[in-house]
Amino acid sequence: MSPIRKFIGIVLLASGLVIIFYSLYSSYNIFTAKTSAPEIFRVEADTPPQGGGVEEIISEQLKGMIPADSIPQLLNLIAWSIFAGILIFAGAQIAGLGVKLIS
Repeated sequence: MSPIRKFIGIVLLASGLVIIFYSLYSSYNIFTAKTSAPEIFRVEADTPPQGGGVEEIISEQLKGMIPADSIPQLLNLIAWSIFAGILIFAGAQIAGLGVKLIS
């Protein structure tokens, strides 16, 4: 086994592990609310309907049941979870290549 192949294997193994641990650390910080998730989805403030009819009453009741920021925040957390899963998978593949090159 050549020393260059072994060196490249160690570099790939280390970089794969760094990617995995970085995504886990970032996910931990996001889900413990130390940092916020990347904002992909956001809600624009809409104007309330004019006229004072049934639509206004229903919209006010829905605002009381579901906060306006909860749906985009949930979607942002789901998007981050999918991205973190992709990062962990990619890191595992890179580390696997490194292990194959070392042995």
